[in-house]
Amino acid sequence: MKDLVKKQVDEIVIAIDGGKKPEDFADAAHKDPYVFVMEGDGKLLVHPSLVGQNLKEKAEPVYTEVAKGTTDGTYVRYQWAGANKCTYSRKTKTGLIVGCGYNE
Repeated sequence: MKDLVKKQVDEIVIAIDGGKKPEDFADAAHKDPYVFVMEGDGKLLVHPSLVGQNLKEKAEPVYTEVAKGTTDGTYVRYQWAGANKCTYSRKTKTGLIVGCGYNE
């Protein structure tokens, strides 16, 4: 699963860095595992159910972890909805954070 989430995120980051818009990947939010895209301040641009909401305000511990994403990408761990999650988080050149994770 680790390779799958990394591949999904890497492909989307490369595409956004190449000029695509985050909204072009809205369908990826409805796959399993789902992808999310958020601004550096926490506003979710792509997510299955929280588009337009701010992750920093809604779940600050989760935001703190996924915001650790780097331009090279990194794995982070946190709890979401009672489950332990492992998420690959990577920043675009413009500072958007793209992530995808799975339950451990």
